[in-house]
Amino acid sequence: MNWLSFIDLLRIIYNKDNPDLDKIQNKGLLAVKIGQTYALRIDFLRPQTCKHLAQLYRNTLKLPSEEIRKLINDYMSPDKRRRLVQIDERPLASASVGQIHRARLEGKEEVVVKVIKKNVTDEFKKDVHSVRSFLRFILFVYPVLRKVADPMGILNHIESYTLRELNLLNEIQGQKILKEIYDEYKNKFDLTLMEFPHVYEELSSERIMISEYIPGKTFDELLEEGDMPYELLLELFKLHGCFMFGKGTFHGDIHPGNIMLYKNKLYFIDTGAISTVPDTFRVGLFNFFDALTLYDYEQCTYRIEDMSVKKLDKKSFMKFQDKFYELYRDFKDSRVGEVSLTRKMMESIKLAVRSGMEFETGIFAIIKSLMYLDGMVLKCKPDTILVKDLRQFIPAFKNIM
Repeated sequence: MNWLSFIDLLRIIYNKDNPDLDKIQNKGLLAVKIGQTYALRIDFLRPQTCKHLAQLYRNTLKLPSEEIRKLINDYMSPDKRRRLVQIDERPLASASVGQIHRARLEGKEEVVVKVIKKNVTDEFKKDVHSVRSFLRFILFVYPVLRKVADPMGILNHIESYTLRELNLLNEIQGQKILKEIYDEYKNKFDLTLMEFPHVYEELSSERIMISEYIPGKTFDELLEEGDMPYELLLELFKLHGCFMFGKGTFHGDIHPGNIMLYKNKLYFIDTGAISTVPDTFRVGLFNFFDALTLYDYEQCTYRIEDMSVKKLDKKSFMKFQDKFYELYRDFKDSRVGEVSLTRKMMESIKLAVRSGMEFETGIFAIIKSLMYLDGMVLKCKPDTILVKDLRQFIPAFKNIM
């Protein structure tokens, strides 16, 4: 992807009509990942555009059955391949990197086979290098963009989690990391609804992964069918908050296609992207969130400055406070469908940067996860006052901070 192709991608995304998803996919894996990232940017894209781009998480180009058979044979030794006695050639799901098929082992265990579609690592790295060079030029000409939007930090995040996705051993390792945190916190925090599918490590490798078949539905499916209980979304926030606020290490791609409901358990899948945020931001964000659920806007401004690596002088801080109060003028008791919580948080960070604060790079991961959760609530129950509903979890989070 050269700079002309990148500019054309932005033109497609910002089109006044819905973006052409086929054109985005034809530009390669990096273009798809950028499109997925823009699907979260409700802070400056139309909700309809974001919803349309979100299809890139699930409605990607599928490989034909003969190609899947060839890949499985290429990725598995004959001995391992013989243990798969039956494979459904119709995919259960197809994402930008992998495709998933239902199968059965010789011991009659029902499993799913996740296959990396093709080795595009070198092509992806080349595209990232090209876009990074272009962004360096743009940031040299317009340096304020670095602070306001952090495009380089977002590109680095996309590069990091995509390269991890391209090696399925990282997904196995990611599940182990989350399980270790689960074991550490299960006696301090209610994690009884959380579960992970069993992975057959002995049959898995960098390009193929065999795991337990979970006969449930993803949150994405439940939302599309209008069958998502709002209380489960609150439970998901509680579980995710334990990892995010308690440890600062969490599932870095917690979109609704990566959470499954089965027998009242929430299964975390596709754990290749594990994100970690600095303690300063982890603690500061929680304290900001704590104050926000009480509509204590003065404390919110202090907590934002706590997250900043650069403090403001008194006069600049007072100007920041005045603008912050104006930004949140319509927030109290507002419903999700009226005022987005995530949009306000993104605008708060932008306001802080414009006022002179500076934040560590890489914080996009935690904001991204909150965007996913906010977007799910918007689909499920747009008339709820989300910030009030989330207040109930603050005491539990405080116990593990």
